[in-house]
Amino acid sequence: MHIDIDAYYRKYGPMVFRRCKYLLRNEEAAMDAMQDTFVKLLRYRGRLTDRAPSSLLYTMATNVCLNKIRSEKRRPTVDSDLDRIASAEDHAGRVLAGHVLDRIFATQKPDTRTIATYHYVDGLTLQETADASGLSVSGVRKRLRRLKSDGLALEEM
Repeated sequence: MHIDIDAYYRKYGPMVFRRCKYLLRNEEAAMDAMQDTFVKLLRYRGRLTDRAPSSLLYTMATNVCLNKIRSEKRRPTVDSDLDRIASAEDHAGRVLAGHVLDRIFATQKPDTRTIATYHYVDGLTLQETADASGLSVSGVRKRLRRLKSDGLALEEM
């Protein structure tokens, strides 16, 4: 029997959304996870049967959310006040962030800014960053370690 994705979405979408929202504790992330769950259902619909759809979707949503949580824990973050400065929403905060980042990157190799953007902003893994930048994983790790060290030293000044 063929699975009617549209009917499942209308019938079970709210249940999947509630599950995702409960696990992720964020409405926007839950909406993304719900969509990912139905995309996964669409991708594998040829292999699935029309038995116990609520259990299937509940399990799929749980797995999607747990994978998102795991990947967020693995995603690197810069542990300093630089995050707070860089995310400033007022004009003065953005100007200050620009000056601080310019001072930090002034002592780095020219492509370090790109590497940092790939890794910290875009959330690429070290391997993905290395592939995108043409460096080895150890080279990327070394650059990011130096960047963080220089940034922390600048903060202490």
